[in-house]
Amino acid sequence: MPESHALLGASNSKQWINCPPSARLQQQFPNESSVYAEEGTFAHSVCEYKVRKYLHERVKRPQSEAYDSEEIEQITDVYAEFVIETIERMKRNGCEPLTLVEERVDYSHLVPSGFGTADMIVIGQDENGKGILHIADFKTGKGVFVDAAYNSQLMLYALGALHAYGYIYPIDTVWMTIVQPRLDNISTYVCTREELEEWGESIRPIAQLAYEGKGEQKCGDWCRFCRAKPVCRACAEEALALAKEEFLDLDDGVLAPIRASPEKQHTQEEGTAPTELAEPTFKQPGLVPFHELEEILPTLNRISAWIESVFAYVSGEAINNGVPVKGYKVVEGRSKRVFTDLKAVVDTAMQNGYTDLYKKELISLTEFEKLMGKKRFAELLGPYVQKPPGKLTLVPDSDPRPPVERTDSPEQEFTALTAQEEE
Repeated sequence: MPESHALLGASNSKQWINCPPSARLQQQFPNESSVYAEEGTFAHSVCEYKVRKYLHERVKRPQSEAYDSEEIEQITDVYAEFVIETIERMKRNGCEPLTLVEERVDYSHLVPSGFGTADMIVIGQDENGKGILHIADFKTGKGVFVDAAYNSQLMLYALGALHAYGYIYPIDTVWMTIVQPRLDNISTYVCTREELEEWGESIRPIAQLAYEGKGEQKCGDWCRFCRAKPVCRACAEEALALAKEEFLDLDDGVLAPIRASPEKQHTQEEGTAPTELAEPTFKQPGLVPFHELEEILPTLNRISAWIESVFAYVSGEAINNGVPVKGYKVVEGRSKRVFTDLKAVVDTAMQNGYTDLYKKELISLTEFEKLMGKKRFAELLGPYVQKPPGKLTLVPDSDPRPPVERTDSPEQEFTALTAQEEE
């Protein structure tokens, strides 16, 4: 699995390429893990196990009871099958490809101290005998669709692989793929070796700025995982400015506390009450037309994400470090009763005549498939398997998934209701 993260890592490259100072700014904050990150790490280890097993390497299967084993099996199977098919296709093209799993790549010839770990690197040839470098990256997330086109993480991995192996293998074309099973997303971007190297040269001066902590702070969707976001002045100004522009007529004093320098914020004499901010007045009293909501929708995610990050940061300071927060207090949340010794519970209950202690459940669909094998499973149980449609969700037009064709419409609903009422 990956080693310690580089300052200018590939995984957060979209962030430091668009906002160079962020790389140094977020060094001031701990890189805390999350349940999603931990699940992703475990899923990656399962992916690695399955590919190495196919390659006939001696490897021990990772174990964990913390995650949904059936879903982990399903999404890692998608990745493993993609990798295996990629390798087998190159074999059919008449070559034995070089396959590297969880390979550390170094791109420090372009980015100061830059390195990362690629999930999969395969070097071989296409059906015409042209050299191919194929990079693949596995994503467990389902909140944000990740596209392979001009994906800086993949491009940096590819540049590192080219730097290490490009002088050994005649590579003409670079393939880069995102495998994101939870969103049914397998996205591949193809470019020439020259195009990739030209892009690498274009980010060289940006990387130098980022390494030195220089450049201009800039907000965007790349702020999503920036650890400095809760206290970033640029994010605060943008979020409040967006809110003011879209929703409110605010007195200049509302933004003053954010924009004022620390010295100006503390010039008030001790013992005097703070100046109250002007009461915000919403634009256009009454209902907001739907077309206006459409126009402001893209900005809502940016504003809400900033609000959530600020609240999480302040809460963490209060809960973990005892920092007092005016108007708030730290309390205990609701908890559930738990057994402290399961073996003692079972023994005591059975000794007193209570024997019906366990539930029996049918094994999962994935377990059936592994028990029978895919071919036999399809023959016997295939007729009883279906994949229901996923939950509908609203996403930007930039999301490459096809839109759902709706059979109903507001007009149909209105007509049906009116006809029923008339009866």
